[in-house]
Amino acid sequence: MTILCVRFQLPPTREAALPGLLGLLEDFTPVVQALPPDAALADLRGAERYFGRDAVELASVIRVRALAHHGVDCAIGAGPGPMLARVALGEARPGVTCAVPEDAVTEFLADKPVAALPGVGAATARILCEYGLDTLGLVAAAPLSTLQRLIGAKAGRELREKASGIDRGRVVPDGVSRSLATERPFTRDELDPDRHRRALLSAAEELGARLRALDKVCRTLTLTVRYADRSSTTRSRALKEPTAHSAALTRAAYGMYEALGLQRARVRALALRAEGLDPAEQASYQLTFDPLDEKARRIEEVADRARAKFGPHAVMPGSLAA
Repeated sequence: MTILCVRFQLPPTREAALPGLLGLLEDFTPVVQALPPDAALADLRGAERYFGRDAVELASVIRVRALAHHGVDCAIGAGPGPMLARVALGEARPGVTCAVPEDAVTEFLADKPVAALPGVGAATARILCEYGLDTLGLVAAAPLSTLQRLIGAKAGRELREKASGIDRGRVVPDGVSRSLATERPFTRDELDPDRHRRALLSAAEELGARLRALDKVCRTLTLTVRYADRSSTTRSRALKEPTAHSAALTRAAYGMYEALGLQRARVRALALRAEGLDPAEQASYQLTFDPLDEKARRIEEVADRARAKFGPHAVMPGSLAA
């Protein structure tokens, strides 16, 4: 068992804490893949040799450190591959690591419902169940030709392999840097749309400043609105071009917020996540001759220099609104 799938027990108001928690995993291995909003995969093959402990023992250490340094518990699944670790996570509980033994993979999977397998959606599960293939053991025993007739040639072959415990996946490293998040909780349930917009402006300017400090641009922006009843709504928007420009991020955030059509909604928190991060030097931009846009970018440059010299709070988010 060399792969861990860790789900941090983050309360809704602390989703933005995920990057710091992923840094904890990087203390053990550089091969970490983020699974936002609250999980990650970690390949511990090198760590097992270095620390002289197996993955389950290292999982206990990770759990203790998450509690001690961040006050966050976690559920952990362990397995020989990423897919198996994710299936194990489905049975894990805080404080207990669920591990898939390498010599008993088939037995572990046999009685699991087909929907427990990552990548099997509701539609696929429904088709399989209609034909009596409601467990992974039955799927593994089914003729390949039958599965391919039901869900397609490639999907049928991959499903049968996975149900048989063949895990060809791998942990893609450097996933931590693929997104940045920030959140604006309210001290009370907030109904005022103007306060919502000010919170979004502040969050977008913070994300822009962080992206520019890392020399990164993002291709997608995701908005999460959390309500008083603990429900939430999430919307994503692909940006017209990769950007770290605060004004562009703010426009995208406002657009998603307005499209929700919230009327007197009791909002508990607003979160923005910049996703699809790439090096700024590799991004292509559309030329613009808009003097207001150029002015805003020059103001950003001045603000970024002030933050670099005097600290992140030298220019408070929201203070650059035009």
